[in-house]
Amino acid sequence: MKCNLNVIYALVGGAIIGAGAALLLAPEKGADLRCRIKKMLKERGMCCCDKNVEEIVEELTEKDA
Repeated sequence: MKCNLNVIYALVGGAIIGAGAALLLAPEKGADLRCRIKKMLKERGMCCCDKNVEEIVEELTEKDA
């Protein structure tokens, strides 16, 4: 019985550590990333709307796949 509790404690501890790591290492939200992309493009003299940013993101994700 004691061995079973140790396994349960290990699983719970691992889940907590994994969740904490996921929160710390997760990429930023999509809306924030799109805002950053628009800002960078605007600084380089390229104006674009939300639709254009969506198309750029889709094109880039298709190339990565």
